[in-house]
Amino acid sequence: MLVFLYTFLLFHHLHTKAENTVCHLMGDPKYPLLSKDGDITIGAVLSIHSEETLPSFEFIKKPQRLFCSSVNVRDFRLAQIMIFAIEEINRSDSLLPNVSVGYRIYDTCGSRLSSMSATMALMNGHDISAEDRCNGQSPVHSIIGETESSTTVILARNTGPFKIPVISPSATCECLSNRKYYPSFFRTIASDYHQSRALAQIVKHFGWSWVGAVNSDNDYGNNGMAIFLKAAQEEGICVEYSVKFYRTESEKLKKVVDTIKRGTAKVIVVFLSHFEMGKLLDVLNNENITDLQVIGVEAWITAKSLITPNSFRVLGGSLGFAVRKINIEGFAEYIVKEFWDTAFPCSQKEGNSKFALNCSQFQDLLALKNYKEDVLEQSYSSNVYKAVYAVAHSLHIMLNCEGRSSCVEGVTIPPHKVVEALKNVHFTTKMGDYLWFDSTGAVVAQYEVINWQQDANGSIQFTPVGYYDASLPPDQRFMIKTDKIIWAGEQLEKPNSVCSESCPPGTRKAVQKGRPVCCYDCISCAEGEISNETDSINCKQCSGEYWSNAEKNNCVIKATEFLSFTEVMGIVLVFFSLFGAGLTLLVAILFYSKKDTPIVKANNSELSFLLLFSLTLCFLCSLTFIGRPTEWSCMLRHTAFGITFVLCISCVLGKTIVVLMAFKATLPGSNVMKWFGPAQQRFSVLAFTLIQVLICVLWLTLSPPLPHKNINYYKEKIILECSLGSTIGFCAVLGYIGLLAVLCFILAFLARTLPDNFNEAKFITFSMLIFCAVWITFIPSYISSPGKLTVAVEIFAILASSFGLLFCIFAPKCYIILCNPEQNTKQHMMGKYQSKPY
Repeated sequence: MLVFLYTFLLFHHLHTKAENTVCHLMGDPKYPLLSKDGDITIGAVLSIHSEETLPSFEFIKKPQRLFCSSVNVRDFRLAQIMIFAIEEINRSDSLLPNVSVGYRIYDTCGSRLSSMSATMALMNGHDISAEDRCNGQSPVHSIIGETESSTTVILARNTGPFKIPVISPSATCECLSNRKYYPSFFRTIASDYHQSRALAQIVKHFGWSWVGAVNSDNDYGNNGMAIFLKAAQEEGICVEYSVKFYRTESEKLKKVVDTIKRGTAKVIVVFLSHFEMGKLLDVLNNENITDLQVIGVEAWITAKSLITPNSFRVLGGSLGFAVRKINIEGFAEYIVKEFWDTAFPCSQKEGNSKFALNCSQFQDLLALKNYKEDVLEQSYSSNVYKAVYAVAHSLHIMLNCEGRSSCVEGVTIPPHKVVEALKNVHFTTKMGDYLWFDSTGAVVAQYEVINWQQDANGSIQFTPVGYYDASLPPDQRFMIKTDKIIWAGEQLEKPNSVCSESCPPGTRKAVQKGRPVCCYDCISCAEGEISNETDSINCKQCSGEYWSNAEKNNCVIKATEFLSFTEVMGIVLVFFSLFGAGLTLLVAILFYSKKDTPIVKANNSELSFLLLFSLTLCFLCSLTFIGRPTEWSCMLRHTAFGITFVLCISCVLGKTIVVLMAFKATLPGSNVMKWFGPAQQRFSVLAFTLIQVLICVLWLTLSPPLPHKNINYYKEKIILECSLGSTIGFCAVLGYIGLLAVLCFILAFLARTLPDNFNEAKFITFSMLIFCAVWITFIPSYISSPGKLTVAVEIFAILASSFGLLFCIFAPKCYIILCNPEQNTKQHMMGKYQSKPY
């Protein structure tokens, strides 16, 4: 029972104590560096100092305040422009009339620890309501800051659950665009999504396919570089190395510089904050690395703090994107005349503010009292100016100030209402800029392309040479004036940064095994293939009648091949053709002059003259095979050849039959010769020839031979030939000639032993033997010979068989007529001498 009573009394005591001390401030409060009371309060978290000295933590006495040093002029100017904008709004009669705007600007000293402390101070304040209870209301209506992405992530995450709007003038990390995690975050600068992709575009624009990459090892650098690497891959850009470091990692920085020294890329994309860039610049200077074309980002490309006597050796000719600078009218005069007397506490004569500072700790800020050279160079000043006005315009609507001489009083403005108002705010600043926030809380991306140049006096200038504007159509967003650029090493010629040189037309790229796609070998296109552009991935096959030229960069009409009259082989064949025809005519003239002699009269002189005539046609028909094939020449050459040779063989067959019949007629009681007299001989020759004519007519009617371009036999040239049309017709013509020749050979062979001093049958046997041998050999040669050699083989067969008939049948007779005329007598022809059988 006593235990229960004691427990009850203990809980009652604790409950009573809790009710009396709901809010209790632990430790020393953190006061703002610059502040002013007002009906509406805008907070700010800026790194006005960049270094922080921690006190001793020996736990033997209460820790002292953190000591800040090394003024960050950039953020100090942002604080000044914020106060300038607020004072301008307070003087305005149209924006928030009769409503005073105050501010609380905290200095984070470049420390995340101090940043957290400043954030808590802004969220909680120092006022406790009556009866020691918290008032439950944030003392600020919005917070401007921070300037770096990593610290802004911390700020936005802590204020997010309480829906306090945060507006950053320079935090560009794409990670902050996620409305799920940062629903109350806004920024008056574009996300790095656009800048990172613009970096890939500028690299692609100048034809650099082999680059190095360095980034800060924080949210800003890691997210920005990730977007760049993805965009670079889409653009076909290869990254030789991608390294990162943080400002406090000296050993990692040394490894980064070693990687840069070992690399072969002449272009390096540097996605660093200006703090890391300063560290990298110092080491590159010490290592004498001065031949790199640096591509930078808005965080450092226009940072005057990087300008040192030796920095141009490393960064001269650098290109990068910068936030567009806007001159804010009246700001320079405000800094000189009003700020130090009205806004800075240490300049006030009466220090009755409860946020009064120990001014001895801020003598470094007072040293900037007369410094104003960088006022117009601050790229982010207009972003702070826009952020203040965005808050003012949203509150202007919420307080029903529109069209009134004063705003509605007594209206409570919770922070989440300000967030909703900021999503819908849109206005035009006095500089002419139209401001609105997109669905991610950012403004439209607009950058200047800056080039580090040196003027005649040796001073470094950040020269604009182009722009990037995401509000324009895709094909108009990026513009750069190449002729105004000074490249690395103060060169006028653009550096070349590729893993492999471009493959010229006529070659294709072959990726080197185990290396990025930008590293390749140039391989010449195969025969019949071309590439007519630089860096072609594949060679294209020339189609149909086209073939690649010697350079393999263009398809040209294939060379045509046919047996022409002008080439050596054609000339030789023409010569033998005409020679054979001429020789045949000479034999005919000789026979005609000796037509009354027994040797000419023997074996039917009429058939002999008809044979000589047909042989002349055989020699001449070979000429139709030479020259470019035409429709008429194709039909003529085969039909002329078939008909003339049948006429020739028919005459020889007739002479053979005459020999046989002549000896049959000498037998007692035989009257065979009356059935094979001159009329019958003429009819037989005509009949045999007409059969061939009929075959040829059918061939030409049904499927005649026509000119044909053979592109299959040779890939690099076209064979102009005569297609056979009907293969059956061609075989029928040759087969009929072969049939007559075989029949003639058999009959001549049977008549070779007949008794006669000059038996013509044995010479016909020789001629038919040669004829058959030539044409039997012709068939495989014709089939296997390529191109114009096919025609040459056919002409050779015609000439060889014609010369064989001419020499075998008529040479012995000519020899007797010319050399042994004494044998050209009837007595000698009818002599008792017999030739020996074969």
